[in-house]
Amino acid sequence: MTNPHTSYRETDVRGASAVRLVVLLYEQLIQDLRHAAKAMERNDIELRTHKLNHALDVIAHLQGSLNKKAGGAVANTIESFYNCLRANLLEAHCHASALGLARQITDLLTLREAWMEVDRAEAALAASKAVPLPRLVDHNSAHPAARADWNG
Repeated sequence: MTNPHTSYRETDVRGASAVRLVVLLYEQLIQDLRHAAKAMERNDIELRTHKLNHALDVIAHLQGSLNKKAGGAVANTIESFYNCLRANLLEAHCHASALGLARQITDLLTLREAWMEVDRAEAALAASKAVPLPRLVDHNSAHPAARADWNG
């Protein structure tokens, strides 16, 4: 049986821009940390460890996709953020600190919003550059000849 949430995510990923993929990874990271915090509250060490390990994998993927040559100082700043995030997650895990995870979630929500702004700006730019398709048929025309028949 297919999980509807997973199917939706897979559909969202297909054809997504690079920036949209970053947004989706941030959303996954935030979701992992929320689940880990809930697992901490229930003292579910196995689930907490699984979710934090997945979060660390997502961070590694985000960090590995940074283009430091093109991104310059911004890419270096983001890399430093990821390094701090990784260290803070490991500390929160070792001390079973849901508060530590909450702080990281807050930071990630802020950065996710910034990436969403970039995504919206890219989408608006793409829409403004889109070439309108020519109107082949004027459906509002009162003239019957304006409609073409498929067989000529």
